[in-house]
Amino acid sequence: MSKSQFVIDVNTADFVKVVIEGSHKQPVLVDFWANWCAPCRSLSPILDKIAAAYNGKLIIAKVNTDQEQQLASQLGIRSLPTVRLFINGKAAGEFMGALPEAGVREFLERHIPQVSNKLLRQVDTLLAQGNLQQAVAVAEQAYADNTNDIKTQLVYAKVKLTSGDYSEVERILAALPLPEQSNPEVKVLQAKLFFARIAAQAPSQEQLRQNLIANPKDSASNYHMAAYQIMAGAYQDALDTLLTLLRRDRNYGDDAARKAILGIFNILENKGDLVARYRAKLTNALF
Repeated sequence: MSKSQFVIDVNTADFVKVVIEGSHKQPVLVDFWANWCAPCRSLSPILDKIAAAYNGKLIIAKVNTDQEQQLASQLGIRSLPTVRLFINGKAAGEFMGALPEAGVREFLERHIPQVSNKLLRQVDTLLAQGNLQQAVAVAEQAYADNTNDIKTQLVYAKVKLTSGDYSEVERILAALPLPEQSNPEVKVLQAKLFFARIAAQAPSQEQLRQNLIANPKDSASNYHMAAYQIMAGAYQDALDTLLTLLRRDRNYGDDAARKAILGIFNILENKGDLVARYRAKLTNALF
């Protein structure tokens, strides 16, 4: 039943070497199964998928209890499937029955120290310190170590957005599973990416200031300035700029001002006093 280099069939002869000794190098998750066991068959592809996601940082060892009855008995296996985790030569935990993928991942996260989580905290610290170059390097390491983890993907995308690597951010967001597309963090990143691309294609802020001195009602300059304000986190200033544009030139850019205001609401996760106040102002401006 082995599916990859990270999923290994084991027996009495090599159990100690693969599981006990091997668990000193990386955790080993032992799946006790049998051909006649329907829950075992449903659990097997989930374990294969998780082994691939851990990419060598976890080994799945499969024990066919029909063939290894004595081994199963010695280890106290009473029902199937039983899945037991070994770390540093000792049993660290187990579960019985066919858990869904989320349940297996939650079990592993409780028992296996996640290096990537430590790296993600380090990324946040570096960003707060303004050390973008080092934050990018650490985020890239975390992503390489745990490519399929949603939390890691989002932190990586956030850092790449800050560094201006918009194509990579777009790639990460597009590849997220459909259920994650409604994740508020994803909507924040999508909105920020949208405004970042607008700002990247706009004239410089200094040029926009000159344009607005010469023509304060210029729609394009106001819209582009709002994008810069959003990227700087000056959301109230951007909302004021966009509301003024909306009232003056509703049709600019195919309703661009209204869409941008809704984008800011997404960045603010559609909650808080600022959103409530400006949602009311938007309604008044539209009707």
